[in-house]
Amino acid sequence: MEIALVLTLLVIAVVLFATEKLSVEIVTLIMLIILASARIISPEEAFAGLSSDFIIIIASIFILSAALQETGILDFAVVRLVRLAHKSTNLMLFIVMMVTGVVSAFMNNTTVTAMFVTPLVGLSRRTSTSASKLLMPLAFAAILGGTCTLIGTSTNVAVSGYIAKSGLPPIGLFEISGIGFAIFLVGVIYMMTIGQRMMPDRGDQELTEEYKLQKYLSEIVVLLDSPLVGQLVFASDLTSLNFRILNIIRGEDNFLPDFRTRIQEKDVLLVEGDLDNLIKVKETKGIKIMADVILAEDLQTEAIRLAELLVVRQSNLIGNTVKEVNFLQRYGLVVIAISRHGETLRTKIGSIQLQLGDLLLVQGSSERLKQLRTSNNVALLGEFEPILFRKRKGIIAFSCFAVAILLGTLKILPLSIAFLLAAICSILFRCISTEKAYSAIDFKLLILIGGMTAFGTAMENSGAADFLAEGIVELLGSLGKMAVLSGFVILTVLLTQPMSNAAAALVVVPVALRAAVEMGADPRAFAIAIMLAASVSLVTPFEPACILVYSPGKYKFWDFIRIGSPLTLLLIIVILLLVPVFWPM
Repeated sequence: MEIALVLTLLVIAVVLFATEKLSVEIVTLIMLIILASARIISPEEAFAGLSSDFIIIIASIFILSAALQETGILDFAVVRLVRLAHKSTNLMLFIVMMVTGVVSAFMNNTTVTAMFVTPLVGLSRRTSTSASKLLMPLAFAAILGGTCTLIGTSTNVAVSGYIAKSGLPPIGLFEISGIGFAIFLVGVIYMMTIGQRMMPDRGDQELTEEYKLQKYLSEIVVLLDSPLVGQLVFASDLTSLNFRILNIIRGEDNFLPDFRTRIQEKDVLLVEGDLDNLIKVKETKGIKIMADVILAEDLQTEAIRLAELLVVRQSNLIGNTVKEVNFLQRYGLVVIAISRHGETLRTKIGSIQLQLGDLLLVQGSSERLKQLRTSNNVALLGEFEPILFRKRKGIIAFSCFAVAILLGTLKILPLSIAFLLAAICSILFRCISTEKAYSAIDFKLLILIGGMTAFGTAMENSGAADFLAEGIVELLGSLGKMAVLSGFVILTVLLTQPMSNAAAALVVVPVALRAAVEMGADPRAFAIAIMLAASVSLVTPFEPACILVYSPGKYKFWDFIRIGSPLTLLLIIVILLLVPVFWPM
């Protein structure tokens, strides 16, 4: 009965993770409540994962990474890199991938990807190189670079914590560096050769053409006897017909309306709306439709520009609508369209919940756009203005990180204490404020990892892990240990499609450990193989680092399948060949 309940919950969790009907942390907490209520795990076991030392390591690394960004030292390095590499596309690609991999070995790969996206898009436009040639390799390098050290990804830290709880020694900081570097190097060679030839070349278009805006935009002239005269722009008869007034031409002035702007006689309103409603409004007294279609130039002047904004990780816009965050009041910009996974969303812009990787086409003053360069919520694509490099603070932040690695490597302090000390020092030395340190921590990820660790305990307590392990050994055991290991690696790669990498690894590891014990194999080798497999699934763009480059690179879903599938297969082979070499079974 308990086995059936645990496996049923697992299937439900996979479905909910895939459909995103509920946020992952809510799904995880609901599972813990059910498991504890059914007495499969105790309350202490349910929340043990949330209080473990690997949660402290992950949270501390989030803070240290944010401190490095806040001081501008990373932007300083990126500027130097971009200047060095701009003369040759191949050289630029190679240097970007190598540096990204090195940085990602010690920082969250999504953060590293976000750090490079804006300067690379800007550089691609200046050098007439398609951004699509650069951004997918960037994301892949960031993901694979995380396999080189224990702290390269939260998945590595979580699996290390789980096997330590199971009685095995935790994974050393650089224990996986040999096989991780081999995985990363194969990825770089593939993307520089086969992958580069397969990469799409999608050059830049005019923004209005790219977002297919023309057929939605019209000019409406307000006549003397119009009932619109005196009405507030955002509460006018036009808004009741789902028209959005993007800007107003009044005499010689062309400006963005705000919530206090009233419509006047002879105003020319640049509006966006459904064509059916445009036909209806033509019959309205007191207005004149100048054109059903307007030109891109009407949306831009010397003072008012169009620009693209990328919603980045940790943005407080994620999960909220444009209306809920008062985007116009907050940023002084009008959101004209949203691009998500290659699809342009134009209707009911105010009610669309924003997601990581969304591209917002906005209109606003040049001054307002410049102010966004220091925003933690969005990145202004095409322009890169590095954060002011605070040299002294940057050196301190980097030193804190380096000392933590040294203390942990030499086992002078436990890793959790070393990184927590470094995070606190970065706050005490004012490399980052306490408020920004808290906001840098991805609490959703911590809840997911802590909860899935408890789910692994439930699989053990209920006998589900034994049940599945016996089934897999019975099915593949006659073919040998490598066949069973291959089965677990492929299962992990498949599970990372609907689930997060960490969740997939923590579901498979308890079963794999039991299977290894049954066959007399080394459980550590199985755990590390699964941990690495969770980080090499590049078949679909569901990984957050890939989501960040999807829209700016103008990729299609098929691009990732076509380019990522052969690479994923190659990396699975590398893992299966090298794991027994480093950790004999």
